[in-house]
Amino acid sequence: MTSPRRRARVTIVTSGHLSTCPRMLKSADALAGAGYQVRVISVNHTPWATAADRAVVATRAWDWTGVDYSRTTARAAQVITGVRFRAAHGLATTAGAARVPFLVAARAYSRAHTELVRAATAKPADFVYGGTSGALAAIAESARRLGVPYGIDLEDFHSAEKLGPEAAVTNALAERIERRVLPGASCLTTSSPMIAEAYLDKYGVRPVPIHNTFSISFGDASDTVDRAVLRLYWFSQTLGPGRGIEDVVRAMGRAGGSAELHLRARPTSAYFDALQTLQRNVAPALVLMPLEPAAPDEMVRLAQGYEAGLSCEDPVELNHRLCLGNKIFTYLAAGVPVILSRTPAQAALAEDLGPAAFSYECGDIDGLAQVLRRLRDESGARTRSQSAARAAAERRWHWEHPDDRGALLAAVAGAVA
Repeated sequence: MTSPRRRARVTIVTSGHLSTCPRMLKSADALAGAGYQVRVISVNHTPWATAADRAVVATRAWDWTGVDYSRTTARAAQVITGVRFRAAHGLATTAGAARVPFLVAARAYSRAHTELVRAATAKPADFVYGGTSGALAAIAESARRLGVPYGIDLEDFHSAEKLGPEAAVTNALAERIERRVLPGASCLTTSSPMIAEAYLDKYGVRPVPIHNTFSISFGDASDTVDRAVLRLYWFSQTLGPGRGIEDVVRAMGRAGGSAELHLRARPTSAYFDALQTLQRNVAPALVLMPLEPAAPDEMVRLAQGYEAGLSCEDPVELNHRLCLGNKIFTYLAAGVPVILSRTPAQAALAEDLGPAAFSYECGDIDGLAQVLRRLRDESGARTRSQSAARAAAERRWHWEHPDDRGALLAAVAGAVA
């Protein structure tokens, strides 16, 4: 691997909160540890995430700039960015994403595009790198203004990421921006081999897969062996439909027996009320345990001690069929086996994980119930799967592996050489 030139300056840009973008957080830590001068640009719009951002930054040596458009702390910016975003999005919807000027498309796709560029170009850099959908155009524009190369992280297949009434225009805007900015990137990274292949097929570019792995932190190996109540864990930024949680509740009802489903996310009250109603109707012995979101540095530790972690992705979105999410590798880093719906990407990973993974066909409630019943009734299966999860994490699925952190450092070193 090429060594970075002396104290090369890297600016990392994300259109999300720092505490909710573990890929960019790990990238900043890795690059700073490798000797780069790192500066991170992220946004601030949600109070609970703002507090988590500050806690994260307080433990880091690299620099951070927050682009604030929170209703509570930056009301004027909140109004300005909102009006501009709605106007640009309206133009893109009326005229078509491919026909509006590129700056309009960028502002229609990212509420804080202008502010991200302003923050990123406020100080010199030798390389601009970043990810999350709303940062793609800002990364390229910032690098152009600074006269330096740039790299883009494509955690998701953005042009097939959305569903719902706004999906057509949002996905078209993503494609418009990707067609403009991807060819000029000095390096491209992504989160799964299948997303890398999708980008190659669509645009002729080949991102380097860098998985959403984490540093290992195993709990007590005896924590989950003989527990009387089956304890399952799921986390995300938000809790809502389309994440397979309803299937888990229904399957637990068919499996029978006592269980707890721990859900770490911010639910909408309407959704959680509906989920509780479903639970009472079909799985009365199941207890739903809502948990508050936590700091990214705590997520592996908080995943310890469960019989299994859940990644029950719905395959309706193409992106969900291709992605391998943070939660899978968080569970493995905690030494916890995973329950996976058989999307193409997750089915391929399950083959590698062996006994560390339990998989079922998407939407197959009886198949999922059989998995849950086995975990509940067979102590030997629980012990074997826990040991296999630890072994898989140690063998390959941890952040320090050369194919993950090492691949990032090699890609950036090549770009700034």
